[in-house]
Amino acid sequence: MPLAIAITGPGGPEAMKAVDLPATEPGSGQARIRQSISGVNFVDIYVRSGLYPLPPGQSVLGFEGAGVIEAVGPDVEGLKAGDRVAYIGHPLGSYAEVRTMPAARLVKLPDDVSERVAGSTMLRGLTAHMVLQKVYPVKAGEWVLVHAGAGGLGQLVTRLAKRLGANVIATVGSEAKAGFAYEAGADVVLLHTSEDWVEEARRIADGRGVHLAIDGIGGTMLSQTLASVRPFGMVASVGQAAGPIPPIQIEELTAPRAIGLARPSILTYANDPELYRQGTTALMAALQAGLVNPIGAEYELKDAARAHADLEAGRTTASVILTM
Repeated sequence: MPLAIAITGPGGPEAMKAVDLPATEPGSGQARIRQSISGVNFVDIYVRSGLYPLPPGQSVLGFEGAGVIEAVGPDVEGLKAGDRVAYIGHPLGSYAEVRTMPAARLVKLPDDVSERVAGSTMLRGLTAHMVLQKVYPVKAGEWVLVHAGAGGLGQLVTRLAKRLGANVIATVGSEAKAGFAYEAGADVVLLHTSEDWVEEARRIADGRGVHLAIDGIGGTMLSQTLASVRPFGMVASVGQAAGPIPPIQIEELTAPRAIGLARPSILTYANDPELYRQGTTALMAALQAGLVNPIGAEYELKDAARAHADLEAGRTTASVILTM
């Protein structure tokens, strides 16, 4: 019987259990997929830990995956058994060898994009598109700051920002990770543990600060990130790997800073059919044009708890995947 990784309530990695998940026949508008890859992302940790509530009736983790369609139900157009597909978004359930899900969520893969690449890139790629094209449309020559530049999202944002002609300042937590950020194309890499990283970032960015800062660290880092942005720039808070974010006072955004603060949700973005189509079309085109998204750690599905522990502890770089 197909294997899946589920939780019954919030907790640490030990709350994740291997379960048998019977394959079900797809109903109207659905497709059943034999999966090969599932991405592992911080949003999965947020659900597992209880920071984001587990949706009613759902227990299998994971928002991102890829595989081959085994069967389609009635009223499914444009997809058939044998098609290779990838997806990101609700409903939960990518930590599974087989799953049945809405066909509208599935993106048919071009011949030259592998399931391995797509299944590890959809969530981060769509997040990067959301931030660089919708939250703040980045222009050539502008300055972008991205935290955790050695991580999966940080590297992908850097590569896509460079394709747009932007200058990128990446921050990392240790000297050992700086090379990964430079390899992704960062112009400058700073240690966010350094006391003067904000002043240094502002100095490098024309002495005024960056146009866009992308903060997935959260915790107390966000208030520092706000100080790195020039007037009328934007901060996109996309996660909180370091823990809950203290309240931000509106005065921190107003004069003399006059900056914007966005808290964009990739799951809400992916749930909009038109934005999902735009973002995934752009992502597939970028992958076909040579966009690289390195896989830094790979685990078998049964070892999903270890993948969570390693990601949460900062022991991984680049994208993290489960293989089926």
